[in-house]
Amino acid sequence: MILIVDDRPENILPLKKILELHRFTVDSAESGEEALKKVLKNAYSVIILDVQMPDMDGFEVATAVAGFGKARDTSIIFLSAVNTEKKFITKGYTSGGVDYLTKPVDPDILALKVRTLHRLYMQQQELRTTQDALRKEVEVRKQAQENLAAQMQQLQTVLASLPQIAFTMTDEGTIEYANQHWFRYSPEVSKFPVSHPDDETCQDWKIAFAEGVEFSREVRLKELTTGEYRYHLLRIIPVGPETPSRWIGTFTDIQAQKQASEELEEQVNLRTSELMLKNTELEQTNHELQQFTWVVSHDLKEPLRKIQLLNDTIKERFMKDNPDAVYYLDRSIRSSARMSLLINDLLAYSQISAPEVFKTTNLNDLLNDLLLDFDDLISQKQAVVQIDPLPALDIVPTRIRQVFQNLISNALKFAREDVPPVITIRAELIATKAIDGEPSEIGPFCRITVQDNGIGFDEKFLSRIFIIFQRLHNRSTYEGTGIGLAIAKKNIDKHHGLISARSQPGQGASFILVLPVVQPIGAENIG
Repeated sequence: MILIVDDRPENILPLKKILELHRFTVDSAESGEEALKKVLKNAYSVIILDVQMPDMDGFEVATAVAGFGKARDTSIIFLSAVNTEKKFITKGYTSGGVDYLTKPVDPDILALKVRTLHRLYMQQQELRTTQDALRKEVEVRKQAQENLAAQMQQLQTVLASLPQIAFTMTDEGTIEYANQHWFRYSPEVSKFPVSHPDDETCQDWKIAFAEGVEFSREVRLKELTTGEYRYHLLRIIPVGPETPSRWIGTFTDIQAQKQASEELEEQVNLRTSELMLKNTELEQTNHELQQFTWVVSHDLKEPLRKIQLLNDTIKERFMKDNPDAVYYLDRSIRSSARMSLLINDLLAYSQISAPEVFKTTNLNDLLNDLLLDFDDLISQKQAVVQIDPLPALDIVPTRIRQVFQNLISNALKFAREDVPPVITIRAELIATKAIDGEPSEIGPFCRITVQDNGIGFDEKFLSRIFIIFQRLHNRSTYEGTGIGLAIAKKNIDKHHGLISARSQPGQGASFILVLPVVQPIGAENIG
């Protein structure tokens, strides 16, 4: 804004019109006192000041304006129609004016001078604004530098107290601080500790440094006093929200842990070798035991068959008329039959460890074929066997056939008196290997339930029924050797499955099998 000061309004008006034509904002004052008041309130880029004014002439006004801090960048142009001598012009410049014009004034010259001074004023204001901003920026940076220095001092204090080798690096990779542990492996702060020639960490470190990410690696550092290489864990992390301004690193001595790990690995290898040797010996012993069992079973069965044959012959030829002798012979024959059954079951139990190959098998076909062996017994007991659609599973058919044979045989054997047996076999896919696993259409396991309506049992005996030779009933009431369910459990275990049962006395029993639909990789056979 431009201020025109003149005690005569007729002089102000033409100057104001000239400046307004050049798009300047113009203000005016008709006395020196009024001009000073306006300068205190407003900012003016140029003051056009008349020299001859009553009470307070232009020189006095200029001197007063120069004392105002607010007007330090304001330019003053003196106008005079009378005082045109050199001494007055000199006095005008010494009073703070930048130009001295005499009337009449050329309008264009006046406008050019005002425009130039106004531009100078605006540039000075911009310069001052820039200077203020720079001053604040310098203060902020200085404060930040002081804070950073304080933080670095605190950091160095912390690093000095660490038991590890600790150091800091600039964003250019120059080491600026290292604690006392550093000098066990390096003579100078600026030199990195010497690592083992086989530990190639340099290239990886450069990649991590370029990407601004954390770096961690095991290295071997050479101790200066002994020349020994010791294992350390090097860890370097960037410091900064985005672009790292510093890096903090540590070398943690892991020599003891490394030695312990190597000793442990050596022990594991040694124990593994011993276990492999023992396993080989066990397999050989197991094979010899199977051979022994087969030979013993064969040698026992042969005289047993002769005993049974001789007892039958004596009974038929010589004891028909002697009821007491027939009674005792019948007991001997039944004992021989039980002995034969026991030998067969023992032989079957011992042979479960023999390796056999898994193959995908349709369980419905397997069960339909198995039921042909029970035709006479099913007809005799008027039993009903219901088999729902069953999936195809990876199994050893002979082993799973043995499982179902024992379960169906038990269901027919332990039927309630005068109640025809009803046996139901159903299956569903489940999500987990668990007896109570949740059903799932794409589950990796199959739950098979064999349910009957027989005499049942008390579940407090559940842990006993799958143990060899364990029986819950008197041999005179229900025949058997107590091996069948033990054989079933061993077969299910070999199939990486589960077997359990649910029952109550007098309300039947449900035997539950859980088998993988597909056997795990590496389980090509069982044995």
